[in-house]
Amino acid sequence: MPAVTIRNLPEATHRALKVRAAQHGRSAEAEMRHILEAAVRPDARLRLGSALAEHSRKLGLTNDDVAALEQARDKTPAKPMSFE
Repeated sequence: MPAVTIRNLPEATHRALKVRAAQHGRSAEAEMRHILEAAVRPDARLRLGSALAEHSRKLGLTNDDVAALEQARDKTPAKPMSFE
């Protein structure tokens, strides 16, 4: 597992981190892992597929609607742009 070193952390920040860790019953290192994990992988992150499916359900779209859209779609390959 990778290790991370944080340089030049202000003393006041380090003290606050230790206090916060004690309040949560964790070591300072465990508290830092928790903070980093929450920052980069929040529980409420947007999951695009789930959001689109929920939006479609709210609109009342069905598989038949999607099939009709697919059937009506122009399937002609796009022509590349020319910059000359």
